Amino acid sequence: MARPVWHGAINFGLVTVPVDMFGATEDHTISFRQFERGTSDRIRYKRVNERTGAEVAYSDIVKGAEIGGGEYVIIEPEELDQIAPGRSRTIDITSFVGLDEIDPVHFQKTYWLAPSKEEYGKAYGLLLQAMRKTNRAGIATFVMRGKEYLTAVRAGDDDLLVLTTMLFIEDIRDPAKELKSLPEITPARGKELDMAVNLIESMADDWNPHDYHDTYTQRVEQLIEDKKQGREVVAGEEPSRPTKVVDLFEALSKSVESRRKRRADPGSEEQAEDLGSLSKADLDRRARELDIKGRSKMSRPDLEAAVAAAIRPRRAS
Repeated sequence: MARPVWHGAINFGLVTVPVDMFGATEDHTISFRQFERGTSDRIRYKRVNERTGAEVAYSDIVKGAEIGGGEYVIIEPEELDQIAPGRSRTIDITSFVGLDEIDPVHFQKTYWLAPSKEEYGKAYGLLLQAMRKTNRAGIATFVMRGKEYLTAVRAGDDDLLVLTTMLFIEDIRDPAKELKSLPEITPARGKELDMAVNLIESMADDWNPHDYHDTYTQRVEQLIEDKKQGREVVAGEEPSRPTKVVDLFEALSKSVESRRKRRADPGSEEQAEDLGSLSKADLDRRARELDIKGRSKMSRPDLEAAVAAAIRPRRAS
């Protein structure tokens, strides 16, 4: 069972609801250790005193803010808490906004909020139901681990309040300053734009998070297993080449026609011949159309083989 990463209370108006905060996501990226090439010697990092070279205990480390000229002001951890008493224990909602008004560039990490005790369930449920009815999110700030966060608190799908940390406007770069030059958008020709719109509409689908999986991590796991077993490592597919301007309309036309054929007949021969060029998401969608069981746990090669096997009987008939 997960442990809370933060304890505190939500404040909105004169209402205070004590809550516990839990991480809603986890990083399943494969971790690697560092070694010196040609040896089995691990590489390690230590916290050392720059002047003496001696290792320093974590409890003896304090923060320092540079003030210029190589001079620093030393700050103790408790001094940071003293300048904002209580800020690290409250989520202060200042306004409610439409969630679709927030540019996704602001979103960072998501957490679940749950009432810290059963007796606070009524006030918690009232806030959740009111936000669900108004389809609004509460904009709030709070402090965690010495850092202030801007957040959006909303009603989740599982009768839980969901908190998503966000970037302040100062944290978001100006593309005009960061890019060498902003792209010059050439007005699209009528037929090309119509064909691009048709392609987008032909690929329209309902959002289903179960259709998407981390295939890169699966390939890394396969690489580790192949090397462990002494098998030959198989190289992945090369990335697609950019479409030439002169071929743009033809590429759009072929894409739209291909999508139409797939929707008209999931088991068509044209589809079977084109399986190797499909993305894993497309293969997974095809597998769903063919009602292939266990597709959510399949790798891309497994999906391609299963789809090919499922459509062979259809072609034969």
